[in-house]
Amino acid sequence: GKDTVALLPTGFGKSVCYQVAGIYKGGICLVISPLISLMRDQVDKLNKQNIKAISVYSGMSRPEIEDIYNRCIKGEYNFLYISPERLTVDSFIDVLRNMNVSIVAVDEAHCISQWGYDFRPSYLKISIIKEHFPDIPFIALTGTATEKVLEDIQILLKLNNANVYRASFERKNISLNVLNINDKIVNVLKLTKEENGSSIIYTRSRKSTEIISDYLNRNGVSATYYHAGLDIKVKEEHQSKWLRGITKIMVATNAFGLGIDKRDVRLIVHYDLPQNIEEYYQEVGRAGRDGKLAKAILMYNEEDLLNIRRLVELSIPHIEEIRKTYLSLFNC
Repeated sequence: GKDTVALLPTGFGKSVCYQVAGIYKGGICLVISPLISLMRDQVDKLNKQNIKAISVYSGMSRPEIEDIYNRCIKGEYNFLYISPERLTVDSFIDVLRNMNVSIVAVDEAHCISQWGYDFRPSYLKISIIKEHFPDIPFIALTGTATEKVLEDIQILLKLNNANVYRASFERKNISLNVLNINDKIVNVLKLTKEENGSSIIYTRSRKSTEIISDYLNRNGVSATYYHAGLDIKVKEEHQSKWLRGITKIMVATNAFGLGIDKRDVRLIVHYDLPQNIEEYYQEVGRAGRDGKLAKAILMYNEEDLLNIRRLVELSIPHIEEIRKTYLSLFNC
């Protein structure tokens, strides 16, 4: 019955935390989730267990949405999945008043800190539910969070003296390897040919996802690619083929992987250096979800080190630029 934050590594059962609690408490468990594909996956799994779950997402017609709301109000569902953008609809809070909401679960809660300030400001609206329904317990779940992100989660969701549970983040079945390699693409081909299970190749360039995928296919390794610039139907098609094992390799930017539940991923390759240690940890954690041995390989060369240092320098303005900006604002 208390507000809770759960930091559990990938594959350790974050979804079970709110699903068991939601069934036990009865009523509606409202789940706020960042991705349509993630919502659909969770809903499908619950329905296969004869647990009534439904999701509301962009692209649905108004009559469809209103029908779902009415059925939730009548108590026909145990779980309602929504995106944070749904909270920007003025009438949604009024709809919630008519539902018997017992728990609010915020999945992938680190997004509130990483995306809330600019990329998806609707994340900052989640606390509106807390303001209107202070007695409904919140559970915020994430696989990775620094102390700052953990603090952000609690402040931005307006949690009351939250219990914070942390599991060990050690994944003994994943070996972490760092290799200084100049000819990366040739080595990626060698690694993927040697590996029988599924693999994910992470790169920081959209163009690189397509180049690497094409190279692998031309050399006898089935691969597809994924990045934020693709049409949503193309993304879903590429993701579905990889999840079903039609293609062995997924070459992707960091836009891919959040909430992906594929248990036989044996290899994660970072073709480029990741942006930070949290991103790296989250991405390698997508390997070995079945508990069997898996490998994570990070490739780099001297040019990579120079580029990433240059990016850091460019991201921090010089003191003179800050001073000029301050004076310009002061003089407005």
